[in-house]
Amino acid sequence: MSDGEPRVRTAESVGSLPRAEWDAIAGTDNPFVSYDFLTALEDSGSVGPGTGWQSAPIVIEDAHGRLRGALPAYLKGHSQGEYVFDHGWADAFERAGGRYYPKLQSSIPFTPATGPRLLAPDGPERAGVQQALAGGLVTLTDRLAVSSAHVTFVPDDEIGVFE
Repeated sequence: MSDGEPRVRTAESVGSLPRAEWDAIAGTDNPFVSYDFLTALEDSGSVGPGTGWQSAPIVIEDAHGRLRGALPAYLKGHSQGEYVFDHGWADAFERAGGRYYPKLQSSIPFTPATGPRLLAPDGPERAGVQQALAGGLVTLTDRLAVSSAHVTFVPDDEIGVFE
């Protein structure tokens, strides 16, 4: 990245980030990753404390603190609202002595629509930003000692980055 050494971190919420910067990396092709949609979920209380969806977006900032990439992510205390039913996995994991929840989920809450998860501007740095975001997901999973990270309803062109 040309603006100095990037920093990968977890933000408190999408609403804690600059709207114009988020929308610049999210683009306009998918309304479900827009700042307005994601912050409406936060502002309405649909996600947040007590809902089982705790906002934990992974972001990349340049040396000047400007947003260069983002991955919508949530710490999940249950599997509701994902449209991928892993209750059997959770039950088996817990019967085997593990703790399945919380887990880290990259998706759009309550929205079973395929769309981008690795939000990055078009251009020569896009692939590097996307790789750093996927790496940030792994790092956050390890740092928080959660059972697993899940990414759902991703477009085909992002699958290879997550693999």
